[in-house]
Amino acid sequence: MTGAKQPLSVLVVIHTPALDILVLERAAHPGFWQSVTGSREGNEALIDTAQREVSEETGIKAETAHFVDWSMTNTYEIFSEWRHRYAPGITHNTEHVFSLQVPQPIEITTAPDEHSHWQWLPWQQAAELCFSWSNRDAILMLPQRLRART
Repeated sequence: MTGAKQPLSVLVVIHTPALDILVLERAAHPGFWQSVTGSREGNEALIDTAQREVSEETGIKAETAHFVDWSMTNTYEIFSEWRHRYAPGITHNTEHVFSLQVPQPIEITTAPDEHSHWQWLPWQQAAELCFSWSNRDAILMLPQRLRART
């Protein structure tokens, strides 16, 4: 299947030092809020996937050196409604978790075909709003991960 999505993706939790989290509402699924996500294209390094997806979905231009690779993966079943995007027989995706800190909540330019709204929320509220368990869990882990880095 030419043009099929790879079952290899990134999740990027974008946050401020005060732990305000950027969440985006999926355009095709009102009420489905999430952090930046996206599939690897070609043979790009996953850090490059993270940088590209953040730029495409938010307009934030950040150097790869500013992304933190959590060296953590989640494997989950791809929703049946999205399986047509993948090669036949692909049912699961492996997601690699990253974070990106920005100085304060900033204006976002969303990709209108992907996201209809965005907001900055305190980390607990952002975690509660996310429809994805892996996204929720990453946000809930963020305070501890930041403390461990200082």
